[in-house]
Amino acid sequence: MNTLETIENRRSVKHYDPEHVMPEGDLARLIELTKLAPSSFNMQNYRLVVVRDAELRKKLRAVAWDQAQVTDASVLFIMCADLKAHEEDPAVYWSHAPQEVQDILGPAIRPFYEGKDQLIRDEAIRSSALAGMTLMLAAKGMGYDSCPMVGFDPEAVAELIQLPDDHALSFMIAVGKETKPAWPRGARLPDSKVVIQDRFEA
Repeated sequence: MNTLETIENRRSVKHYDPEHVMPEGDLARLIELTKLAPSSFNMQNYRLVVVRDAELRKKLRAVAWDQAQVTDASVLFIMCADLKAHEEDPAVYWSHAPQEVQDILGPAIRPFYEGKDQLIRDEAIRSSALAGMTLMLAAKGMGYDSCPMVGFDPEAVAELIQLPDDHALSFMIAVGKETKPAWPRGARLPDSKVVIQDRFEA
């Protein structure tokens, strides 16, 4: 399946084979591909909580509107982000780059974000969303289905996964083997509604 076919065929699947176990090699490859997602300054501030523990999945399902995919999918990913990634030593992100690139980007990271809580939060959601979309497309390309989820109690989920105070919780993604196709795709809004040429009208 090529990239365009993967985009066209990816759907939010709700019903999964609870007996399917994702091979460790597939999980490692899926994570490897997800980590190719772009991120500001290459901070890679997304964090992937990989939930396979059955008891924890049951508890998460209880605070996620009892949605079956939480427990039945092969793997549940919880997308989070480190809100202090910009405070890291820039060498963590750019030690591989030519020195002139390090000299430009390294010193720019902290000043760009420091003291800008809304920007930091926005970047956390952007980064985790880009990683999440990459994960779902990669999963489809590998023969799996997925479902992004925001239907859950965020405070309860944060407590269950022991989310650090300096991290943001974004959304969940269930990944596994489909047992029932997704509903027919909802109609796409017309270009006149979603596409703006150059600028919004006054």
